[in-house]
Amino acid sequence: MEPPNLDTALNAYPGVGPARLRALNRLGLFRGGDLLDYYPRDYEDRTRSYTIRDAPPGEPVCVRAMAAELPWLTRVNQGLELVKLKAVDDTGTMTVTFFNQRYVRAAISPGESYIFFGILERFGSSCQMTNPVFELESSPRFTGRIMPVYSLTAGLSNHFLAGLTERTLNAVLDVVTEPLPEALLDRFHLARRQFALRNIHFPDSLDSLELARRRLVFEEFLYLSVGLSMLRRRRSGEGGLVFSPFAMEEFARLLPFPLTAAQRRVIEEAACDLTSGRIMNRLVQGDVGSGKTAIAAACCWLSAKSGYQSAFMAPTELLAKQHFRTLTALLAPSGLRVALLTASVKGSERKALYSALLAGEIDILVGTHALLSPGVAFRSLGLAVADEQHRFGVAQRAALSAKGSRPHVLVMSATPIPRTLALIMYGDLDISIVDELPPGRTPVATFLIGEDKRTRINRFVEKLTREGRQVYMVCPLIEEQPGDTSPGEAPSLSNLKSVIAYTAQLQATVFPTLRVALLHGKMKPREKEEVMSAFLSGEIDVLVSTTVIEVGVDVPNAALMIIENAERFGLSQLHQLRGRVGRGTHQSYCVLITGTKHPESLRRLNALTKTGDGFSIAEEDLKLRGPGDFFGHRQHGLPHLKVADFAADTRALKEAQNAAEELLSVDPDLTASEHTGILKQVKRLFEENPDIFN
Repeated sequence: MEPPNLDTALNAYPGVGPARLRALNRLGLFRGGDLLDYYPRDYEDRTRSYTIRDAPPGEPVCVRAMAAELPWLTRVNQGLELVKLKAVDDTGTMTVTFFNQRYVRAAISPGESYIFFGILERFGSSCQMTNPVFELESSPRFTGRIMPVYSLTAGLSNHFLAGLTERTLNAVLDVVTEPLPEALLDRFHLARRQFALRNIHFPDSLDSLELARRRLVFEEFLYLSVGLSMLRRRRSGEGGLVFSPFAMEEFARLLPFPLTAAQRRVIEEAACDLTSGRIMNRLVQGDVGSGKTAIAAACCWLSAKSGYQSAFMAPTELLAKQHFRTLTALLAPSGLRVALLTASVKGSERKALYSALLAGEIDILVGTHALLSPGVAFRSLGLAVADEQHRFGVAQRAALSAKGSRPHVLVMSATPIPRTLALIMYGDLDISIVDELPPGRTPVATFLIGEDKRTRINRFVEKLTREGRQVYMVCPLIEEQPGDTSPGEAPSLSNLKSVIAYTAQLQATVFPTLRVALLHGKMKPREKEEVMSAFLSGEIDVLVSTTVIEVGVDVPNAALMIIENAERFGLSQLHQLRGRVGRGTHQSYCVLITGTKHPESLRRLNALTKTGDGFSIAEEDLKLRGPGDFFGHRQHGLPHLKVADFAADTRALKEAQNAAEELLSVDPDLTASEHTGILKQVKRLFEENPDIFN
C-alpha cells in the first residue's frame, strides 16, 4: 500500500481484514488520524535487559537467550495446547511456555538468539517464563524500548495495534501541524505537538513521556476551557423571558416548614436569573434531603405568577409521582394546577391532559421522558426543570426546552461534586449549592464491619423488621461471576455478592420468614417500578438491589441500608446509597460490610463513618480515586477527555483556564490567524454540540 495518511481508511492497512476492522471500529478507530489520538492507557518499560541468572523474579523484564531446541507441542486437556522450549545463555537455562499459541513452533528456530519479555518465575534451581513477547535479537521492534499498552477489544492484540500506530506515526508525523501559537508554547514551556504525539505513543524515555503528556493535558484542558467560555458567553447574551419580581415571604407562607438559609440563598439566585431578562441555565446541587424540591417549587410558583407554565421532568415514574405529590401539596393551596404525565397515562385521559395543557389549564406538568412526546404542547412554557441531572443528557434537556420559546432551565442533582469538577461537568450551567440540611433531620448512623459480624447484622435486620421497619441490601454484581465460587459450591458470603444468587440464598436460608425481593438494572422498567412500588407500600421487608436504587423515591419507613463488598464502591456512591435511608422520623442506619484488609481501602471507608457532608466526601473521593465516580454517568454532549485527569492535573487545569481567559480577552471569536488552529480543535472537541459555535 501507499504510505498511510491521516485520512487513510484502516481497511487499507495490511493485515486489517473485516474482523479486525470491526474490532478497530468498536474502539472508535476508522482512519489513520484516529490512531494518533488513541492514547495508551499504560506503558511497559522493556529497556531493561538481564541474564537468566540476574533477572529479578515477579516483574516484567527482557531476557536475551538462545533457543536451545525445537519447540515441542503437548496437549494437557481438551482444548488446551502447550508449546515449550528451553532457552539458554551463559548464566543458565529457562523453560519458556506458551498457551494455545501453536504458531510459536514455526516462529522460533533452534540456535537463534531472541529477546523474551515477560515475568520470570523461579522454582528452586529452575526458572520459567510464560507467554512472553519474543523477537529476534538481531532485529527488535517491540523490545529494548518503552512500549505502549492500549485498551483493547476482542479480536485485537496490543502488538498489532501498536504496529498500526507506529506505521502511521512514521508516515504522517512530518505533516502534523502545530495548533498552539509559539508565544503560548514558550510561556508555558510546552513541547511541540509532533514531539508529543511521538512520545505519548513510543516515548524515548520516561522524561520524554512526561513532557509529551504535560503538553497534551494542557492542550486538552485549554480547548475545553475555551469551548465552555464561548458557550457561556453566547448563553449569557441570549434574551430570556422576564418573570415578575419574586416575593420570598409570600412563597414561604405556603410551606409547612421554614426555609433554611441555604434554600433562601439559592431561591434568590434563581429568582435573580428569572427576572433579569436573560435565560436561566442553573444547576442546583445538594445532598439528599437538603430541600432542592422546595427550590424548584419556588421557581415553578414564580413562573405561574408570571403567566407561564412549567415542565418538571424526573428519570423514573415513581420519582415523577413523588414530585407530583410534593408539588401538589405545596402549591395547590395557592391555586396552582399540577398534573402528572407518565407512560401509564393513556387513551382519553392522555388526550384530555394534552388539551388542558395547550389551553393553559395546567400550570405545572410533572412527568418522565413522556414529557418529550410529540403530543405534548404547552400554551406558554416558561420554565423547564430536570431532576437528577446526570440521568438526562444535554440533548434531552434541549428537547424539553424546545417545547417552549427559549424557556428558563433549572436542573437538580443530589450528587455532590467538587466545584472544580462541577465547573467542567456542567460548564454550560451556573451552579448553586444547597449546603445545609433542614433542622431536625436525624443523621444516619454509619458503621463499618467485617464479615465476622454477619450473624449480628442478620439479627439486627430481624429486629428492625419486627418493629415494622424496612431494609435495603445493596450488592455490586447482578449475576454470579465466573471464578466467584468453586464448581458446585453455594454462593459464599465472603465472595463478591451477586444480587440474584444472594437474594435466593437470603430468602431460603437466612430470612425465610421475611418478604425478600430483588431489584437490578437489567430488569424491565415496568418490573422495577412494580418492585419499588411494593417496597414503598410496605409489602417488602428486605429489598436486595444493585446501585439502581442510588437515585430513587423516598421510602420513609426504610431505616437500614446494608452495603455488601463496600470496598467496591466509591465514597460518593456510598454516600448516595446511604441517602436512601433517614427519610422518615425513625433513627436510621447504614452498615458497610467489607472483607478487605487493605489499609487504604479501610481508611477510605472509615472516612464515610465520620461525616455526613456529601461535599467533603466528594473532595475526599476525588483525592483518593480520581474523577471516575463523578463521570460514571457522563452527560451526553459534553466532551470526552482522552488524557487529562482532573484529580492529578489540577495545576495544568488552572494554567489552561487562565490561558483560555487571556486568549479570549484579546480575541473573543478566535479569528486571528494564529488562533485558527485552536478554534478548529475546540470545534472538534465539542463535535457532539457543534451548533454552540455557529
